[in-house]
Amino acid sequence: MIFDYTVIWDSLPLYFGGVLVTLKLLAIALFFGLLLAIPLGLMRTSRSLWVNGPAWLYTYVIRGTPMLVQLFLVYYGLAQFEAVRNSVLWPYLSNATFCACLAFAINTSAYSAEILAGSLKATPHGEIEAAKAMGMSRAKLYRRILLPSALRRALPQYSNEVIMMLHTTSLASIVTLIDITGAARTVSSQYYLPFEAFITAGLFYLCLTFILVRLFKLAERRWLAYLAPRRS
Repeated sequence: MIFDYTVIWDSLPLYFGGVLVTLKLLAIALFFGLLLAIPLGLMRTSRSLWVNGPAWLYTYVIRGTPMLVQLFLVYYGLAQFEAVRNSVLWPYLSNATFCACLAFAINTSAYSAEILAGSLKATPHGEIEAAKAMGMSRAKLYRRILLPSALRRALPQYSNEVIMMLHTTSLASIVTLIDITGAARTVSSQYYLPFEAFITAGLFYLCLTFILVRLFKLAERRWLAYLAPRRS
């Protein structure tokens, strides 16, 4: 088997453009997903069924259905309703980038909410008692103690979610976006070189994964240093 990488070399600008699209989708999805995950995570720790129940149902449904199905429902499914097509939201919902970001943000918010809820429940009781002893209100307790502490401890698990979301963005090519996978599909269809096209895409994802892992390792070293075992 002879590999022809001349075409790949000439197509690198297309791949680099796909990298920018992938990073854009990832950043937007993670930002809005985390914004939604924080209140959901707080709701999941509530003892009230009326507060905990809706958050549990949301995370259960989103985590229990495939990401591809969710993307199809947002991009293709909503378009079948005339009320949606006639609404002020249609210019956004007819945009592939918006729909992809919306679907990805919804998906990652459910997983991130459960990660945050677990981290909140694992907060040492001594931290809570110390804050109460200082006279902190419930809102100040969450703002200054619980949320910052939980977000720091959730870094290792959240890093896995970020990596998974990076790989999930490859589905964006199905709704016409030219991300890394979309670039590979374009090269493969034009030059009939599927192996070269997709192995190149895999190398790009591998490099991005390596960079993200290193960044999270640095973040953990900085913000989780107090949890490291002390040397005698």
